[in-house]
Amino acid sequence: MKLNDIRDNDGARKGRIRVGRGIGSGKGKTAGRGQKGAKARSGVSVNGFEGGQMPLHMRLPKRGFNNIFAKDYAEVNLGMVQKAIDAGKLDASAVIDHAALKQAGLGRGGSDGVRLLAKGALTTKASFKVAGVSKGAAAAVEALGGSVELVVKASAEAAA
Repeated sequence: MKLNDIRDNDGARKGRIRVGRGIGSGKGKTAGRGQKGAKARSGVSVNGFEGGQMPLHMRLPKRGFNNIFAKDYAEVNLGMVQKAIDAGKLDASAVIDHAALKQAGLGRGGSDGVRLLAKGALTTKASFKVAGVSKGAAAAVEALGGSVELVVKASAEAAA
């Protein structure tokens, strides 16, 4: 058997019916849509309509909410910081802040600053100036003799 000999079994794939091609085809004139009415026309809008009964999607309870006070942090893992330092994109001797992380292609987004997380391993001593830090990340940085300084965003200070 060769690759070019492989075919589907007979009857495995059924071709689509071309409707509206004359009465001799058996699917001509009304093309299987019956006579007149909303369902016979294009743009039929009965999806989810249950004949006046309350539709299922409206009977089910609503879940969850969107917290308007949630902070939007760019999350950066220690492993990625170490990768950037090894690649020469970050200078470990200088203070690493949001601007430096953005420059290295790490702290993208995050209108409220950067949050440092402990995934991965940091092997270089470094000092950080970030908006948030997890306990594990802070412990890992300080274990190497580095420091983590928390900064509050300027707009939050002005409002307070």
